[in-house]
Amino acid sequence: MTALLAPVPGVTDFPADLLAGYLDYVTTLECAQPAKSLRRCGALRFLERFDDLDAWMSRPTEARLSDVQRANAWPFVSWLFAIGRLGADVDLIAGRANGCHYSTWARLHHHDVDRAVAAGRQLGWGDSWIDQVCVTALAFVCLTNSCGLDDLDTETFNSTTALLEQSTSVTVNHRRVLCARLRALQHVCFQLGVLDDQPPHPNTRHRSLADQLAKVPQPEIGRQMHRYLQTCSTTLRPSTIEDRCDSFELFAMWLHDHHPDIARLDQLNRQVIEEFLTWNHTRPSRGRGTQGRLVSISRQHGTISALKSFFEDITLWGWAQRPPRPLLHRSDLPRLPAAVPRALSAAHDRDLMAAVNELDDIAARCAITILRGTGLRTGELLDLELGSLIDYHGHGTWLRVPVGKLNTERTVPLDEPTLAAFDEWSQHRQPSRPLPHPRTGQAVEFMWVINGRRMGTGRIRRGLDIAATNAGIGHVHPHQLRHTYATSLANGGMSIEALMAILGHVTPEMTLRYAHLASDTIRTAYDTAIAKTPAANRHVAGPTNRFVPDHIDWLHSEMIKTRLPHGYCSRHPAADACTYANICEQCDNYIPDPQRHEILTSQLADVLTLRDDAKQRGWTSEATRHQHVANAITSHLHTLQKQHPSPPTT
Repeated sequence: MTALLAPVPGVTDFPADLLAGYLDYVTTLECAQPAKSLRRCGALRFLERFDDLDAWMSRPTEARLSDVQRANAWPFVSWLFAIGRLGADVDLIAGRANGCHYSTWARLHHHDVDRAVAAGRQLGWGDSWIDQVCVTALAFVCLTNSCGLDDLDTETFNSTTALLEQSTSVTVNHRRVLCARLRALQHVCFQLGVLDDQPPHPNTRHRSLADQLAKVPQPEIGRQMHRYLQTCSTTLRPSTIEDRCDSFELFAMWLHDHHPDIARLDQLNRQVIEEFLTWNHTRPSRGRGTQGRLVSISRQHGTISALKSFFEDITLWGWAQRPPRPLLHRSDLPRLPAAVPRALSAAHDRDLMAAVNELDDIAARCAITILRGTGLRTGELLDLELGSLIDYHGHGTWLRVPVGKLNTERTVPLDEPTLAAFDEWSQHRQPSRPLPHPRTGQAVEFMWVINGRRMGTGRIRRGLDIAATNAGIGHVHPHQLRHTYATSLANGGMSIEALMAILGHVTPEMTLRYAHLASDTIRTAYDTAIAKTPAANRHVAGPTNRFVPDHIDWLHSEMIKTRLPHGYCSRHPAADACTYANICEQCDNYIPDPQRHEILTSQLADVLTLRDDAKQRGWTSEATRHQHVANAITSHLHTLQKQHPSPPTT
């Protein structure tokens, strides 16, 4: 050690304590002695060539990388960066993709690394990603900014990212990897409380009103639209403002293409609006998944409704550039179809939920089960907070649904399977720092948080697609679970008032859509009318095109068939089972005619054939009905056998 600390030729002004500090640091490493010797020799060779370290740092990045490689002195230079003797620049550190500079800094700042690693594990990350973010990325930022973990802030990350984008020594792929690590490190810093604001998701795009209206070609019209939307943003939701921006942009671009001479709103007239109405009705969709197809009626309605409100409001407010007369009327709005809720059938509902129970993704499995068991909208589910479950003494467990689409808050009772889904998710949910609520901005603990971020609808949709495919029922939209939930309650006899409260509807008309699916009044009126209609006037599909089918065709037809002593009955499956079928043979007052012994025997054979046929088709109720008839006819034949041992001849 004494020989190594002797003055180095060519290094006259290098502090002896700096070299001594590095040599002491090398002795603490856990590597073998040859590796330690290489580190010492590399430091000495480097110092022989570059006695002025600050001057060396001013050399080009490629030259410095070549210098440390030639002297094998990167461990020594990394140590100088880690202790703050030299300020590492982004271009140099990023250009050295692999090396000991990250591990050197981590060893000297192990307390910061341990805190970051603990936060990464709390977020549920894997060991490899934790090492890349909580060791490599943390060392990268701190080395290039000569700071520690607690000194990091949003400005530090932004400046480091900007310098990384400008770096000439980094490949495109490596730059993308480093940027991803830096975004994840910001999330770690937020979890630790180092950053006050949660970093935005990389897929999130925050656009101002000016950005959203940037495509409006007419400057004066764009200013009026911007002013109007600023005023509306005080009362309307951001999503509504964004929809209106899209409608205004669409109208302005059409106006520029078809009427380039119009630059102000007061130059508009009814003829121009009528041309736009015609074009809007036949325009192609601009949606990512529907490009090339005609725009839907709902989108047509939304565009015209936004423009109608715009013109009416600025006229009511007395704006100087308002149109001279009303341009859009109620009759211009396309009539929206009154669609019946798309509820799943009982069989599809059963098969889907059975497939959901087999999903490997716990989050998707629990979320879909809760959607089906509560009738929540997807947004309401994702806005649930911890503590939303309320146990009312004597009335079971209820779910407090937050303010959602219609600005209403409600409570929903929970059954056992749904409550079990809540319990399962609470056991797998990782603790996370409270996140700002999108409505109030207050920090709250959301229930559906994964890796420190709120879960999105994509995970639910993917899980539902997998389950629907496995169940063999095609595509299922998450909102269909709400329709299925409401329809099952309506079919079960729940009142309109109760159904309206449990769904969070604000008008009875919204709830009546589900009641129409299971209206007992309509069904009773239909059955009464059918009973009064002469059979000859009814059009009922039969097994063949002939009025009198032969015996073989009748037995093999896909009908609800009944064997009568005097003929056949073929009832369409849509009409369901006949309540009068074979009522006489099963009546206690029925007395068989000894002269009809052969007819009863033939009828019994046909009934048994029909029973077997119904079993093969899976018609359980029909098979049971035929079995009851067969039992009754068999009993009658036994009675005749006792009374007349040998059937009389006619």
